[in-house]
Amino acid sequence: MSEESKVTFGKVHVDEEPLDTKDKKASENLEGIKELGNAAISNPKGNIHCLTIIGQIEGHMVLPPQNKTTKYEHVIPQLVAIEENNEIDGLLLILNTVGGDVEAGLAIAEMIASMSKPTVSLVLGGGHSIGVPMAVSTDFSFIAPSATMTIHPIRLNGMIIGVPQTYEYFDKMQERVVQFVSKNSGITKERFRELMLKTGELANDVGTVLFGEEAVKNGLINDLGGLSDALKKLYELIKEAREKNNLANRESVNLQ
Repeated sequence: MSEESKVTFGKVHVDEEPLDTKDKKASENLEGIKELGNAAISNPKGNIHCLTIIGQIEGHMVLPPQNKTTKYEHVIPQLVAIEENNEIDGLLLILNTVGGDVEAGLAIAEMIASMSKPTVSLVLGGGHSIGVPMAVSTDFSFIAPSATMTIHPIRLNGMIIGVPQTYEYFDKMQERVVQFVSKNSGITKERFRELMLKTGELANDVGTVLFGEEAVKNGLINDLGGLSDALKKLYELIKEAREKNNLANRESVNLQ
């Protein structure tokens, strides 16, 4: 039998055919879900990139291998690629995190807040600690009724020098979080600090646990909802962005 011939059983070809474009995209999407927990969703209403923030947010220090982590060196390049990819119309951010490295979390939150494309977040399970700034960094935020968000002061691991400068450093770090959250949500700085420094609610700690409805009432999250609500809102924002771009393009043509 020649190399060019095909062995056929019924309608199934034994020889391996090259994958077409659609199959390649499906394969890449599956690999992205497996390795990084992200997925690309193609839809006539808009192409969405789904990014998940799970477990503990890993910063400059590598966490133990048994920890579920979101690594900032994986997330930051993805955000750059999403912003620059003309085929992606919007970002859906799914959070179920216990928090983690403050600077890594703030870096990711700042990048999301500065994106030009429509963004929507959804807190499922928990959006604790530094997960709070990440949840409010999008254009619109949702939280599931059963989800919770823990607001507490910044902690520091490792050696601590007992001098006034240490407290000042803590206060400055904490102020970065307070300012970002109040700027990107409906909660005031005073109310956020009050929740952060509340005593008697957390065992061996200072802070507050907010359930879904409480997070919305305090202005931290925009609305209660689930996956369908988040997708519906994101498609609405994508439609508005497209109409705005079309109008700008028509005005540009008229000016020429």
